[in-house]
Amino acid sequence: MTNPLAIPASQEQDVRFMREALALAQQAEAAGEVPVGAVVVKDGEIIGRGFNAPISGHDPSAHAEIAALRDAARHMGNYRLTGCELYVTLEPCVMCVGAMFHARIARVIYGARDPKTGAAGSVFNLFTETRLNHHARIEGGVLAEECGKVLSDFFALRRTQQKTQ
Repeated sequence: MTNPLAIPASQEQDVRFMREALALAQQAEAAGEVPVGAVVVKDGEIIGRGFNAPISGHDPSAHAEIAALRDAARHMGNYRLTGCELYVTLEPCVMCVGAMFHARIARVIYGARDPKTGAAGSVFNLFTETRLNHHARIEGGVLAEECGKVLSDFFALRRTQQKTQ
């Protein structure tokens, strides 16, 4: 007999990989960056990791998703990441969704919504744009509260620090 309260294996996997992305978000925060982390997964194994680094890298494209895609592409020896999933703590922006489409990511899983730049439903939804040549499955809200708290705590601390300067 199965336990009706048991979490399905796919949800357990989503939580496990989102926790890995959250750990990377904490690395970004420790470096003074907006705390966003991402991992790319192929066949249940992490093949790419990344966290935000646009400030330290002086690079507007150094989002967590881009770093994770680059790491995964090096790992695979190919810029096409077919069959891969990308987990990210914050709803991806237009730039990152475009990179995911070019990489042929099959599924994108994010934590917190981004009401300012989110391109998976908050501001735009590029995943439903029929004129684009590639589409990925999108699922949001995995550990949304935890992912959102990391960001809101970061910005609250930053506002407090700015007031005292």
